[in-house]
Parts: sequence; C-alpha cells; structure tokens
Amino acid sequence: MQTIRNFVRNNKGATAIEYGLIAALIAVAAIAAMQGLGNNLKATFTNVSTNLLKAS
Repeated sequence: MQTIRNFVRNNKGATAIEYGLIAALIAVAAIAAMQGLGNNLKATFTNVSTNLLKAS
C-alpha cells in the first residue's frame, strides 16, 4: 500500500512534461520571431540592392 501512495505522490514526471511543453512553446515563438525578422531583412537588402543598381 505504501508503494502505491508513493507512486501517487510522485509528480516528477508531470514536472518534466511541463518543462518540455514550456521549452517547445518558447522554441515555436523564437522560430516565428526569427522568421519575421528574416523576411524584413530580405526586404531591406532587396531594397538596397535595387537602389544601388538604379544609382549605377
């Protein structure tokens, strides 16, 4: 009976799963932010390149 009580009280697995979900959420947010930044950088460099070609 004591073994069952210890098993029910043990929440280390739940904590590990929660940390894993938090890490996954942070990774998804970071990927989305970097993707948006990448698109902005691409547009900026395209604009600079176009203007340099016009100036030549």
